[in-house]
Amino acid sequence: MPPTRPVDPPRRPVYLNLPAIRMPIPSIVSILHRVSGALLFLLGIPWALAALDASLASPAAFASYAAVAGHPVAKLIAIGLVWAYVHHLLAGVRHLALDLHAGLELAAARRTSAAVFVLAILITLAVAVRIW
Repeated sequence: MPPTRPVDPPRRPVYLNLPAIRMPIPSIVSILHRVSGALLFLLGIPWALAALDASLASPAAFASYAAVAGHPVAKLIAIGLVWAYVHHLLAGVRHLALDLHAGLELAAARRTSAAVFVLAILITLAVAVRIW
C-alpha cells in the first residue's frame, strides 16, 4: 500500500471583500431589520420620551419642542424613524411567519422580502408627505 499523504486544508481568503459579495434580498431585509431595531432603540425611544416629557411639562415646553420638531432636519430624522418603525414591524411579522414555517421556500422567502422592502418604502413615503 502506498504511503498516504496528509490532506491540505482548504485555502481560505486572506480578507473578505464585503462590498463584492452579492447578498440575496432576504438577507438584506434581515440585516435592515436589525439596523431598524437599533435605530428605534438608540434614537426613537429617546425622541419619543422627550416629546412625552415636553407635552406633560408645560404648554411653553411643548411649544418649544414643537418648534424644534418643525425644523427640516428634525422632519428628516422623523421620516427616517418612521421608515425604521414600519420596516421593523413588517420584517418582524415576516420573521414570525418564518418561525411558523410559512414561506420558508426560496421563492416565497424572496417574495415576502421584496414585499417588506417595497411596502416599508411606500408607507414611509405616504407618511413623509403628511410630515412635510
